[in-house]
Amino acid sequence: MDLAKLFLDAGLLDARQIETARQAEPPGRRLDEAAVELKLITEEQALRTIGEALGLPFVDLSESEVDLSLLAGFPPSAIHREGVFPFHQKNGTLLVATSDPFNLYPLDELSATLGRAVVPVLATRSEIAKLTKTHLGVGSETVESLIAQSDGEDIQLIDQVEADGSELSQLAQEPSVVRLVNEILVEAIEMGASDIHIESERHDLRIRYRLDGVLQTQPVPPEIHRFRAAIISRLKIMSRLNIAERRLPQDGRIELRTGGREVDVRVSVIPMIHGEGIVLRLLDKSRMTFSLTNLGMDDDLCRTFRQLISLPHGIILVTGPTGSGKTTTLYSALQEIRNDQTKIITTEDPVEYKLPGVCQIQVHSKIGLTFAGSLRSILRHDPDVVLIGEIRDLETAENAIQASLTGHLVFSTLHTNDAAGAYTRLIDMGVEPFLVSSTVEGVMAQRLVRTLCPDCREAFRPAREDLPEDFPFDRLDGGAVIFRAAGCRQCRHVGYKGRIGLFELLVTTETIRQSSHDRASSWAIKDQAVKQGMRTLRESGWEKVLAGRTTVDEVVRVTKGNDIINNA
Repeated sequence: MDLAKLFLDAGLLDARQIETARQAEPPGRRLDEAAVELKLITEEQALRTIGEALGLPFVDLSESEVDLSLLAGFPPSAIHREGVFPFHQKNGTLLVATSDPFNLYPLDELSATLGRAVVPVLATRSEIAKLTKTHLGVGSETVESLIAQSDGEDIQLIDQVEADGSELSQLAQEPSVVRLVNEILVEAIEMGASDIHIESERHDLRIRYRLDGVLQTQPVPPEIHRFRAAIISRLKIMSRLNIAERRLPQDGRIELRTGGREVDVRVSVIPMIHGEGIVLRLLDKSRMTFSLTNLGMDDDLCRTFRQLISLPHGIILVTGPTGSGKTTTLYSALQEIRNDQTKIITTEDPVEYKLPGVCQIQVHSKIGLTFAGSLRSILRHDPDVVLIGEIRDLETAENAIQASLTGHLVFSTLHTNDAAGAYTRLIDMGVEPFLVSSTVEGVMAQRLVRTLCPDCREAFRPAREDLPEDFPFDRLDGGAVIFRAAGCRQCRHVGYKGRIGLFELLVTTETIRQSSHDRASSWAIKDQAVKQGMRTLRESGWEKVLAGRTTVDEVVRVTKGNDIINNA
Protein backbone atom coordinates (compact mmCIF):
# COMPACT_ATOMS: atom_id res chain seq x y z
CA MET A 1 0.00 0.00 0.00
CA ASP A 2 1.29 3.44 -0.99
CA LEU A 3 0.66 5.34 2.24
CA ALA A 4 1.92 8.63 0.80
CA LYS A 5 -0.69 8.55 -1.98
CA LEU A 6 -3.38 7.39 0.44
CA PHE A 7 -2.80 10.28 2.85
CA LEU A 8 -2.38 12.74 0.00
CA ASP A 9 -5.68 11.69 -1.64
CA ALA A 10 -7.47 11.81 1.73
CA GLY A 11 -6.21 15.35 2.33
CA LEU A 12 -4.48 14.41 5.58
CA LEU A 13 -0.98 15.38 4.43
CA ASP A 14 0.40 17.60 1.68
CA ALA A 15 3.54 16.89 -0.35
CA ARG A 16 5.77 18.98 1.94
CA GLN A 17 4.57 17.19 5.07
CA ILE A 18 5.04 13.79 3.43
CA GLU A 19 8.62 14.73 2.55
CA THR A 20 9.24 15.94 6.13
CA ALA A 21 7.92 12.65 7.51
CA ARG A 22 10.04 10.61 5.11
CA GLN A 23 13.20 12.48 6.09
CA ALA A 24 12.48 11.88 9.77
CA GLU A 25 11.47 8.29 9.13
CA PRO A 26 14.19 5.86 10.34
CA PRO A 27 14.83 2.61 8.43
CA GLY A 28 12.00 0.14 8.93
CA ARG A 29 9.59 2.81 10.20
CA ARG A 30 6.33 3.34 8.32
CA LEU A 31 5.23 6.71 7.04
CA ASP A 32 2.08 6.78 9.20
CA GLU A 33 4.11 6.13 12.37
CA ALA A 34 6.57 8.91 11.52
CA ALA A 35 3.76 11.36 10.73
CA VAL A 36 1.99 10.60 14.03
CA GLU A 37 5.22 11.02 15.97
CA LEU A 38 5.82 14.40 14.32
CA LYS A 39 2.22 15.34 15.20
CA LEU A 40 1.40 15.99 11.55
CA ILE A 41 -1.68 13.77 11.96
CA THR A 42 -3.26 11.93 14.87
CA GLU A 43 -3.10 8.18 15.26
CA GLU A 44 -6.88 8.00 15.02
CA GLN A 45 -6.85 9.87 11.67
CA ALA A 46 -4.19 7.54 10.30
CA LEU A 47 -5.97 4.38 11.46
CA ARG A 48 -9.36 5.49 10.17
CA THR A 49 -7.90 6.25 6.73
CA ILE A 50 -5.91 2.98 6.53
CA GLY A 51 -8.90 1.03 7.87
CA GLU A 52 -11.19 2.35 5.14
CA ALA A 53 -8.67 1.28 2.50
CA LEU A 54 -8.24 -2.20 4.01
CA GLY A 55 -11.87 -2.74 4.97
CA LEU A 56 -11.10 -2.77 8.71
CA PRO A 57 -13.49 -0.89 11.04
CA PHE A 58 -12.16 1.60 13.58
CA VAL A 59 -13.56 1.65 17.14
CA ASP A 60 -13.18 4.28 19.84
CA LEU A 61 -12.58 2.10 22.92
CA SER A 62 -13.23 5.01 25.28
CA GLU A 63 -16.76 5.33 23.90
CA SER A 64 -17.45 1.64 23.26
CA GLU A 65 -18.61 -1.11 25.63
CA VAL A 66 -15.82 -3.67 25.99
CA ASP A 67 -16.80 -7.23 26.99
CA LEU A 68 -14.36 -7.82 29.87
CA SER A 69 -15.55 -11.41 30.35
CA LEU A 70 -13.48 -12.28 27.26
CA LEU A 71 -10.29 -11.76 29.29
CA ALA A 72 -10.90 -15.03 31.16
CA GLY A 73 -10.02 -17.22 28.20
CA PHE A 74 -7.66 -14.85 26.42
CA PRO A 75 -3.87 -15.38 26.69
CA PRO A 76 -2.41 -12.36 28.55
CA SER A 77 0.91 -12.77 26.74
CA ALA A 78 -0.80 -11.76 23.47
CA ILE A 79 -2.15 -8.60 25.10
CA HIS A 80 1.28 -7.50 26.30
CA ARG A 81 3.50 -8.79 23.52
CA GLU A 82 1.31 -7.95 20.53
CA GLY A 83 -0.61 -4.93 21.87
CA VAL A 84 -4.06 -6.38 21.22
CA PHE A 85 -7.18 -6.54 23.40
CA PRO A 86 -10.36 -8.68 23.14
CA PHE A 87 -13.18 -6.29 22.33
CA HIS A 88 -16.44 -8.07 21.59
CA GLN A 89 -17.89 -11.36 20.36
CA LYS A 90 -20.61 -11.80 17.80
CA ASN A 91 -22.06 -15.03 16.43
CA GLY A 92 -19.08 -17.03 17.63
CA THR A 93 -16.57 -14.59 16.16
CA LEU A 94 -14.12 -12.79 18.45
CA LEU A 95 -13.42 -9.13 17.67
CA VAL A 96 -9.91 -8.14 18.78
CA ALA A 97 -8.66 -4.54 18.85
CA THR A 98 -5.22 -3.86 17.39
CA SER A 99 -3.31 -0.68 16.60
CA ASP A 100 -1.21 -2.26 13.81
CA PRO A 101 -3.30 -2.86 10.66
CA PHE A 102 -0.30 -4.35 8.81
CA ASN A 103 0.57 -7.05 11.34
CA LEU A 104 -2.35 -9.43 11.51
CA TYR A 105 -0.30 -12.63 11.82
CA PRO A 106 -0.65 -12.69 15.67
CA LEU A 107 -4.42 -12.72 15.21
CA ASP A 108 -4.12 -15.81 13.01
CA GLU A 109 -2.13 -17.46 15.83
CA LEU A 110 -4.81 -16.46 18.31
CA SER A 111 -7.50 -17.97 16.08
CA ALA A 112 -5.62 -21.28 16.03
CA THR A 113 -5.00 -21.19 19.80
CA LEU A 114 -8.56 -20.27 20.77
CA GLY A 115 -10.19 -22.48 18.14
CA ARG A 116 -12.50 -19.76 16.89
CA ALA A 117 -12.60 -17.05 14.23
CA VAL A 118 -10.77 -13.85 15.18
CA VAL A 119 -11.56 -10.60 13.35
CA PRO A 120 -9.44 -7.45 13.81
CA VAL A 121 -10.78 -4.00 14.54
CA LEU A 122 -8.55 -0.93 14.73
CA ALA A 123 -8.07 1.16 17.86
CA THR A 124 -5.41 3.61 19.01
CA ARG A 125 -2.39 2.33 20.89
CA SER A 126 -3.09 4.64 23.84
CA GLU A 127 -6.65 3.37 24.32
CA ILE A 128 -5.49 -0.27 24.19
CA ALA A 129 -2.73 0.52 26.71
CA LYS A 130 -5.24 2.25 28.99
CA LEU A 131 -7.53 -0.79 28.96
CA THR A 132 -4.56 -3.08 29.64
CA LYS A 133 -3.39 -1.09 32.65
CA THR A 134 -6.90 -0.72 34.03
CA HIS A 135 -7.81 -4.39 33.89
CA LEU A 136 -4.45 -6.20 34.09
CA GLY A 137 -2.47 -3.81 36.29
CA VAL A 138 0.16 -1.14 35.79
CA GLY A 139 3.45 -2.68 34.64
CA SER A 140 1.89 -6.10 34.26
CA GLU A 141 3.77 -6.65 31.01
CA THR A 142 6.87 -7.38 33.07
CA VAL A 143 5.27 -10.09 35.20
CA GLU A 144 7.18 -13.35 35.01
CA SER A 145 4.02 -15.34 34.43
CA LEU A 146 3.94 -14.00 30.88
CA ILE A 147 7.20 -15.69 29.98
CA ALA A 148 6.79 -18.55 27.51
CA GLN A 149 5.36 -21.73 28.98
CA SER A 150 7.51 -24.72 29.88
CA ASP A 151 8.86 -26.73 26.98
CA GLY A 152 7.29 -30.00 28.11
CA GLU A 153 8.86 -30.46 31.55
CA ASP A 154 6.54 -31.43 34.41
CA ILE A 155 8.23 -28.89 36.66
CA GLN A 156 9.32 -25.41 35.65
CA LEU A 157 11.59 -23.50 38.02
CA ILE A 158 10.67 -19.84 38.19
CA ASP A 159 14.30 -18.97 38.99
CA GLN A 160 16.80 -20.98 37.00
CA VAL A 161 19.62 -22.63 38.95
CA GLU A 162 23.28 -23.01 38.20
CA ALA A 163 25.50 -26.00 38.98
CA ASP A 164 29.00 -25.53 40.35
CA GLY A 165 30.68 -27.99 37.98
CA SER A 166 31.59 -30.64 40.58
CA GLU A 167 31.11 -34.34 39.89
CA LEU A 168 28.20 -34.60 42.33
CA SER A 169 26.61 -31.48 40.86
CA GLN A 170 26.89 -32.88 37.34
CA LEU A 171 25.30 -36.16 38.48
CA ALA A 172 22.43 -34.24 40.07
CA GLN A 173 21.82 -32.50 36.74
CA GLU A 174 21.53 -35.75 34.79
CA PRO A 175 18.18 -35.91 32.95
CA SER A 176 17.20 -39.13 34.74
CA VAL A 177 17.81 -37.58 38.19
CA VAL A 178 15.99 -34.38 37.24
CA ARG A 179 13.03 -36.44 36.00
CA LEU A 180 12.99 -38.54 39.19
CA VAL A 181 12.94 -35.49 41.46
CA ASN A 182 10.27 -33.88 39.30
CA GLU A 183 8.09 -36.98 39.60
CA ILE A 184 8.40 -36.92 43.41
CA LEU A 185 7.37 -33.25 43.51
CA VAL A 186 4.55 -33.55 40.98
CA GLU A 187 3.04 -36.60 42.69
CA ALA A 188 3.04 -34.87 46.08
CA ILE A 189 1.49 -31.71 44.64
CA GLU A 190 -1.20 -33.65 42.78
CA MET A 191 -2.05 -35.65 45.93
CA GLY A 192 -2.39 -32.44 47.93
CA ALA A 193 0.46 -33.19 50.33
CA SER A 194 1.60 -30.44 52.68
CA ASP A 195 5.10 -31.88 53.25
CA ILE A 196 7.54 -34.32 51.65
CA HIS A 197 9.90 -36.19 53.99
CA ILE A 198 12.98 -37.72 52.34
CA GLU A 199 14.81 -39.73 54.98
CA SER A 200 18.17 -41.44 54.58
CA GLU A 201 18.42 -44.87 56.18
CA ARG A 202 21.37 -47.26 56.26
CA HIS A 203 20.55 -49.17 53.08
CA ASP A 204 17.44 -47.39 51.90
CA LEU A 205 15.78 -44.07 51.12
CA ARG A 206 12.32 -43.57 52.57
CA ILE A 207 9.88 -41.04 51.12
CA ARG A 208 6.78 -40.02 53.05
CA TYR A 209 4.06 -37.49 52.22
CA ARG A 210 2.04 -35.68 54.88
CA LEU A 211 -1.55 -35.94 53.67
CA ASP A 212 -4.27 -34.27 55.71
CA GLY A 213 -1.85 -33.97 58.62
CA VAL A 214 -0.80 -37.64 58.70
CA LEU A 215 2.44 -39.05 57.27
CA GLN A 216 2.01 -41.79 54.67
CA THR A 217 4.93 -43.82 53.32
CA GLN A 218 5.10 -43.87 49.54
CA PRO A 219 6.11 -47.04 47.67
CA VAL A 220 9.42 -46.57 45.85
CA PRO A 221 11.61 -49.01 43.91
CA PRO A 222 14.32 -50.59 46.08
CA GLU A 223 17.02 -49.32 43.72
CA ILE A 224 16.23 -45.72 44.58
CA HIS A 225 18.78 -45.73 47.43
CA ARG A 226 21.52 -45.79 44.79
CA PHE A 227 20.42 -42.30 43.72
CA ARG A 228 20.15 -40.94 47.27
CA ALA A 229 23.12 -38.56 47.00
CA ALA A 230 22.02 -37.37 43.55
CA ILE A 231 18.43 -36.73 44.68
CA ILE A 232 19.55 -34.76 47.74
CA SER A 233 22.07 -32.81 45.66
CA ARG A 234 19.46 -32.02 43.01
CA LEU A 235 17.10 -30.62 45.67
CA LYS A 236 19.96 -28.61 47.17
CA ILE A 237 20.80 -27.15 43.76
CA MET A 238 17.13 -26.28 43.14
CA SER A 239 16.97 -24.48 46.50
CA ARG A 240 20.37 -22.77 46.02
CA LEU A 241 22.07 -24.52 48.95
CA ASN A 242 25.69 -25.62 49.31
CA ILE A 243 25.82 -29.20 48.05
CA ALA A 244 29.31 -29.70 49.53
CA GLU A 245 28.13 -28.89 53.07
CA ARG A 246 26.87 -32.08 54.75
CA ARG A 247 27.64 -31.33 58.39
CA LEU A 248 25.36 -28.36 59.13
CA PRO A 249 21.61 -27.80 58.74
CA GLN A 250 20.57 -25.65 55.78
CA ASP A 251 17.33 -23.92 54.81
CA GLY A 252 16.33 -22.89 51.30
CA ARG A 253 13.42 -22.22 49.02
CA ILE A 254 12.23 -23.38 45.59
CA GLU A 255 9.69 -21.55 43.46
CA LEU A 256 8.24 -23.74 40.73
CA ARG A 257 5.30 -23.96 38.37
CA THR A 258 3.51 -27.16 37.43
CA GLY A 259 0.24 -27.65 35.61
CA GLY A 260 -0.31 -23.91 35.50
CA ARG A 261 -0.06 -23.66 39.32
CA GLU A 262 2.65 -21.85 41.25
CA VAL A 263 4.00 -23.75 44.25
CA ASP A 264 6.35 -22.35 46.88
CA VAL A 265 8.57 -25.03 48.45
CA ARG A 266 10.42 -24.45 51.75
CA VAL A 267 13.41 -26.77 52.05
CA SER A 268 15.05 -27.89 55.30
CA VAL A 269 18.14 -30.14 55.25
CA ILE A 270 19.48 -31.71 58.45
CA PRO A 271 22.48 -34.10 58.72
CA MET A 272 21.60 -37.40 60.40
CA ILE A 273 23.40 -40.66 61.24
CA HIS A 274 22.89 -42.35 57.87
CA GLY A 275 23.01 -39.22 55.73
CA GLU A 276 21.03 -36.04 55.24
CA GLY A 277 17.30 -35.82 55.73
CA ILE A 278 15.19 -33.33 53.76
CA VAL A 279 11.73 -31.98 54.51
CA LEU A 280 9.95 -29.99 51.81
CA ARG A 281 6.98 -27.82 52.86
CA LEU A 282 4.66 -27.36 49.87
CA LEU A 283 2.63 -24.17 49.68
CA ASP A 284 0.26 -24.46 46.74
CA LYS A 285 -0.92 -20.89 46.19
CA SER A 286 -3.68 -21.85 43.76
CA ARG A 287 -5.42 -24.18 46.25
CA MET A 288 -5.60 -21.76 49.16
CA THR A 289 -8.76 -19.76 49.74
CA PHE A 290 -8.90 -17.64 52.87
CA SER A 291 -12.44 -17.42 54.16
CA LEU A 292 -13.84 -17.74 57.69
CA THR A 293 -16.86 -19.63 56.37
CA ASN A 294 -14.64 -22.41 54.99
CA LEU A 295 -12.75 -23.08 58.22
CA GLY A 296 -15.43 -25.14 59.93
CA MET A 297 -16.59 -22.68 62.62
CA ASP A 298 -20.21 -22.97 63.67
CA ASP A 299 -22.42 -19.95 63.09
CA ASP A 300 -22.43 -18.63 66.68
CA LEU A 301 -18.66 -18.89 67.09
CA CYS A 302 -18.03 -17.33 63.67
CA ARG A 303 -20.33 -14.43 64.54
CA THR A 304 -18.47 -13.81 67.82
CA PHE A 305 -15.08 -14.05 66.13
CA ARG A 306 -16.15 -11.53 63.49
CA GLN A 307 -17.10 -9.13 66.27
CA LEU A 308 -13.65 -9.57 67.86
CA ILE A 309 -11.71 -8.91 64.65
CA SER A 310 -13.78 -5.78 64.03
CA LEU A 311 -12.68 -4.11 67.29
CA PRO A 312 -10.78 -0.81 66.93
CA HIS A 313 -7.87 -1.94 69.13
CA GLY A 314 -6.71 -4.83 71.30
CA ILE A 315 -4.90 -8.14 70.84
CA ILE A 316 -6.45 -11.22 69.21
CA LEU A 317 -4.42 -14.42 69.68
CA VAL A 318 -4.65 -17.75 67.87
CA THR A 319 -3.00 -20.69 69.63
CA GLY A 320 -2.20 -24.28 68.76
CA PRO A 321 0.68 -26.54 67.74
CA THR A 322 2.57 -26.31 64.46
CA GLY A 323 0.36 -27.32 61.53
CA SER A 324 -2.94 -26.60 63.28
CA GLY A 325 -4.00 -23.94 60.77
CA LYS A 326 -3.24 -20.80 62.81
CA THR A 327 -1.88 -18.88 59.81
CA THR A 328 -4.91 -19.80 57.69
CA THR A 329 -7.25 -18.49 60.39
CA LEU A 330 -5.33 -15.23 60.71
CA TYR A 331 -5.15 -14.72 56.94
CA SER A 332 -8.90 -15.39 56.71
CA ALA A 333 -9.49 -12.78 59.41
CA LEU A 334 -7.40 -10.24 57.49
CA GLN A 335 -9.33 -10.99 54.31
CA GLU A 336 -12.55 -10.41 56.24
CA ILE A 337 -11.59 -6.92 57.45
CA ARG A 338 -9.44 -5.82 54.49
CA ASN A 339 -10.70 -2.75 52.65
CA ASP A 340 -9.38 0.42 51.03
CA GLN A 341 -9.76 2.40 54.26
CA THR A 342 -7.71 0.01 56.44
CA LYS A 343 -3.91 -0.18 56.46
CA ILE A 344 -2.78 -3.71 57.32
CA ILE A 345 0.89 -4.61 57.86
CA THR A 346 2.21 -8.06 58.76
CA THR A 347 5.61 -9.29 59.94
CA GLU A 348 6.05 -13.02 59.36
CA ASP A 349 8.66 -15.77 59.38
CA PRO A 350 8.22 -16.88 56.69
CA VAL A 351 5.63 -15.06 54.54
CA GLU A 352 3.70 -18.14 53.44
CA TYR A 353 1.13 -16.57 51.12
CA LYS A 354 0.98 -13.16 49.50
CA LEU A 355 -2.24 -11.32 50.34
CA PRO A 356 -3.51 -8.59 47.99
CA GLY A 357 -3.92 -5.24 49.69
CA VAL A 358 -1.78 -6.24 52.68
CA CYS A 359 1.79 -5.01 53.31
CA GLN A 360 3.87 -8.04 54.33
CA ILE A 361 7.37 -8.09 55.86
CA GLN A 362 9.70 -11.10 55.84
CA VAL A 363 11.65 -11.48 59.10
CA HIS A 364 15.45 -11.89 58.76
CA SER A 365 16.85 -12.63 62.20
CA LYS A 366 20.44 -12.97 60.94
CA ILE A 367 20.54 -9.30 59.97
CA GLY A 368 18.61 -8.09 62.99
CA LEU A 369 15.15 -7.83 61.41
CA THR A 370 13.26 -9.65 64.17
CA PHE A 371 9.57 -9.59 65.05
CA ALA A 372 10.24 -7.02 67.74
CA GLY A 373 12.50 -4.88 65.55
CA SER A 374 10.17 -4.87 62.57
CA LEU A 375 7.19 -4.13 64.81
CA ARG A 376 8.79 -0.91 66.06
CA SER A 377 9.21 0.25 62.46
CA ILE A 378 5.73 -0.88 61.47
CA LEU A 379 4.13 1.47 63.99
CA ARG A 380 5.77 4.43 62.22
CA HIS A 381 3.92 3.46 59.03
CA ASP A 382 0.54 4.44 60.50
CA PRO A 383 -1.16 1.00 60.37
CA ASP A 384 -4.68 0.24 61.56
CA VAL A 385 -4.13 -3.51 61.89
CA VAL A 386 -0.88 -5.35 62.62
CA LEU A 387 -0.23 -9.09 62.33
CA ILE A 388 2.78 -10.55 64.15
CA GLY A 389 3.65 -14.05 62.97
CA GLU A 390 4.41 -15.28 66.49
CA ILE A 391 5.02 -13.86 69.94
CA ARG A 392 8.19 -15.70 70.96
CA ASP A 393 9.79 -13.49 73.60
CA LEU A 394 9.20 -10.68 76.06
CA GLU A 395 10.37 -7.92 73.71
CA THR A 396 7.89 -8.93 71.00
CA ALA A 397 5.10 -9.32 73.56
CA GLU A 398 5.77 -5.86 75.04
CA ASN A 399 5.82 -4.26 71.59
CA ALA A 400 2.54 -5.98 70.69
CA ILE A 401 0.94 -4.69 73.88
CA GLN A 402 2.31 -1.19 73.25
CA ALA A 403 0.82 -1.29 69.75
CA SER A 404 -2.52 -2.30 71.20
CA LEU A 405 -2.44 0.47 73.83
CA THR A 406 -1.73 3.07 71.13
CA GLY A 407 -4.92 2.25 69.24
CA HIS A 408 -3.98 -0.63 66.93
CA LEU A 409 -5.66 -3.99 66.44
CA VAL A 410 -2.99 -6.68 66.78
CA PHE A 411 -3.23 -10.30 65.58
CA SER A 412 -0.66 -12.91 66.58
CA THR A 413 -0.08 -16.56 67.48
CA LEU A 414 1.16 -18.38 70.56
CA HIS A 415 2.13 -22.00 71.18
CA THR A 416 -0.19 -23.06 73.99
CA ASN A 417 -2.37 -26.15 74.39
CA ASP A 418 -5.62 -24.28 74.93
CA ALA A 419 -7.06 -20.76 74.84
CA ALA A 420 -6.78 -20.13 78.58
CA GLY A 421 -3.06 -20.90 78.53
CA ALA A 422 -2.38 -17.78 76.45
CA TYR A 423 -2.90 -15.45 79.43
CA THR A 424 -0.50 -17.32 81.72
CA ARG A 425 2.01 -17.78 78.88
CA LEU A 426 2.30 -14.01 78.38
CA ILE A 427 2.65 -13.45 82.13
CA ASP A 428 5.33 -16.17 82.29
CA MET A 429 7.23 -14.30 79.58
CA GLY A 430 7.44 -11.32 81.92
CA VAL A 431 4.50 -9.16 80.82
CA GLU A 432 2.72 -7.42 83.69
CA PRO A 433 -0.63 -9.09 84.44
CA PHE A 434 -2.55 -5.80 84.29
CA LEU A 435 -1.26 -5.24 80.75
CA VAL A 436 -2.32 -8.72 79.65
CA SER A 437 -5.79 -8.35 81.14
CA SER A 438 -6.35 -4.91 79.63
CA THR A 439 -5.17 -5.64 76.07
CA VAL A 440 -6.02 -9.27 75.17
CA GLU A 441 -9.58 -9.23 73.83
CA GLY A 442 -9.89 -12.88 72.84
CA VAL A 443 -7.99 -16.12 72.24
CA MET A 444 -8.81 -18.78 69.66
CA ALA A 445 -7.34 -22.25 70.19
CA GLN A 446 -7.64 -24.66 67.30
CA ARG A 447 -6.78 -28.08 65.90
CA LEU A 448 -7.28 -29.79 62.55
CA VAL A 449 -8.99 -33.16 62.13
CA ARG A 450 -9.43 -35.20 58.98
CA THR A 451 -12.91 -35.23 57.47
CA LEU A 452 -14.63 -38.44 56.46
CA CYS A 453 -14.76 -39.36 52.80
CA PRO A 454 -18.42 -38.78 51.80
CA ASP A 455 -18.31 -41.65 49.31
CA CYS A 456 -17.44 -44.43 51.74
CA ARG A 457 -18.18 -43.40 55.32
CA GLU A 458 -20.10 -46.02 57.31
CA ALA A 459 -22.73 -45.39 59.95
CA PHE A 460 -22.40 -47.56 63.07
CA ARG A 461 -23.49 -47.72 66.70
CA PRO A 462 -20.51 -48.21 69.00
CA ALA A 463 -20.59 -49.88 72.39
CA ARG A 464 -20.58 -47.50 75.31
CA GLU A 465 -17.24 -48.81 76.60
CA ASP A 466 -15.60 -48.08 73.22
CA LEU A 467 -16.19 -44.34 73.56
CA PRO A 468 -14.37 -41.85 75.81
CA GLU A 469 -16.00 -41.00 79.12
CA ASP A 470 -16.70 -37.40 78.09
CA PHE A 471 -18.57 -38.33 74.91
CA PRO A 472 -22.18 -37.00 74.94
CA PHE A 473 -23.92 -40.39 75.19
CA ASP A 474 -27.30 -38.75 75.63
CA ARG A 475 -27.12 -37.60 72.00
CA LEU A 476 -26.70 -41.21 70.86
CA ASP A 477 -29.60 -42.30 73.02
CA GLY A 478 -31.62 -39.57 71.34
CA GLY A 479 -31.09 -41.14 67.92
CA ALA A 480 -27.93 -39.38 66.70
CA VAL A 481 -25.76 -41.39 64.30
CA ILE A 482 -21.97 -41.42 64.09
CA PHE A 483 -19.75 -42.66 61.28
CA ARG A 484 -16.41 -44.39 60.86
CA ALA A 485 -13.83 -44.47 58.06
CA ALA A 486 -14.06 -47.26 55.48
CA GLY A 487 -11.89 -46.48 52.45
CA CYS A 488 -12.51 -46.37 48.71
CA ARG A 489 -10.82 -45.39 45.47
CA GLN A 490 -11.88 -41.75 45.82
CA CYS A 491 -9.94 -41.33 49.09
CA ARG A 492 -7.11 -43.74 48.16
CA HIS A 493 -8.55 -46.27 50.62
CA VAL A 494 -7.75 -44.06 53.61
CA GLY A 495 -11.33 -43.23 54.57
CA TYR A 496 -10.61 -39.52 54.97
CA LYS A 497 -10.55 -36.65 52.51
CA GLY A 498 -9.59 -33.12 53.55
CA ARG A 499 -9.48 -31.49 56.99
CA ILE A 500 -11.65 -29.25 59.10
CA GLY A 501 -10.96 -27.12 62.17
CA LEU A 502 -11.92 -27.59 65.80
CA PHE A 503 -12.16 -24.27 67.63
CA GLU A 504 -12.19 -23.00 71.21
CA LEU A 505 -12.89 -19.27 71.45
CA LEU A 506 -12.31 -17.56 74.78
CA VAL A 507 -13.61 -14.00 74.89
CA THR A 508 -12.05 -11.80 77.59
CA THR A 509 -15.01 -10.90 79.77
CA GLU A 510 -14.70 -8.79 82.91
CA THR A 511 -14.45 -11.96 85.01
CA ILE A 512 -11.64 -13.31 82.83
CA ARG A 513 -9.85 -9.94 82.98
CA GLN A 514 -9.94 -10.00 86.77
CA SER A 515 -8.68 -13.59 86.91
CA SER A 516 -5.81 -12.77 84.54
CA HIS A 517 -5.00 -9.66 86.57
CA ASP A 518 -4.89 -11.80 89.74
CA ARG A 519 -2.50 -14.32 88.10
CA ALA A 520 -5.06 -17.13 88.16
CA SER A 521 -3.97 -20.49 86.74
CA SER A 522 -4.88 -21.47 83.18
CA TRP A 523 -7.26 -24.21 84.38
CA ALA A 524 -9.03 -21.74 86.67
CA ILE A 525 -9.47 -19.33 83.74
CA LYS A 526 -10.69 -22.20 81.55
CA ASP A 527 -13.19 -23.30 84.20
CA GLN A 528 -14.60 -19.76 84.37
CA ALA A 529 -14.81 -19.55 80.58
CA VAL A 530 -16.67 -22.87 80.34
CA LYS A 531 -19.16 -21.69 82.96
CA GLN A 532 -19.72 -18.59 80.82
CA GLY A 533 -20.52 -20.72 77.78
CA MET A 534 -17.18 -21.41 76.08
CA ARG A 535 -17.14 -24.62 74.02
CA THR A 536 -13.86 -26.51 74.42
CA LEU A 537 -11.85 -28.11 71.63
CA ARG A 538 -13.07 -31.52 72.74
CA GLU A 539 -16.71 -30.42 72.65
CA SER A 540 -16.18 -28.86 69.23
CA GLY A 541 -14.82 -32.20 68.10
CA TRP A 542 -17.84 -34.13 69.38
CA GLU A 543 -20.12 -31.77 67.46
CA LYS A 544 -18.19 -32.58 64.28
CA VAL A 545 -18.50 -36.31 65.03
CA LEU A 546 -22.26 -36.10 65.58
CA ALA A 547 -22.58 -34.05 62.39
CA GLY A 548 -20.92 -36.87 60.42
CA ARG A 549 -17.89 -34.78 59.50
CA THR A 550 -15.17 -36.75 61.32
CA THR A 551 -14.61 -39.73 63.62
CA VAL A 552 -14.16 -40.33 67.32
CA ASP A 553 -10.60 -41.53 66.64
CA GLU A 554 -9.67 -38.23 65.01
CA VAL A 555 -10.98 -36.16 67.91
CA VAL A 556 -9.13 -38.36 70.41
CA ARG A 557 -5.96 -38.02 68.32
CA VAL A 558 -5.78 -34.21 68.51
CA THR A 559 -7.56 -33.25 71.75
CA LYS A 560 -7.31 -34.12 75.44
CA GLY A 561 -10.42 -35.18 77.33
CA ASN A 562 -11.60 -34.03 80.73
CA ASP A 563 -11.57 -37.64 81.96
CA ILE A 564 -7.79 -37.77 81.45
CA ILE A 565 -7.35 -34.44 83.24
CA ASN A 566 -9.49 -35.52 86.19
CA ASN A 567 -7.75 -38.89 86.55
CA ALA A 568 -4.24 -37.44 86.30
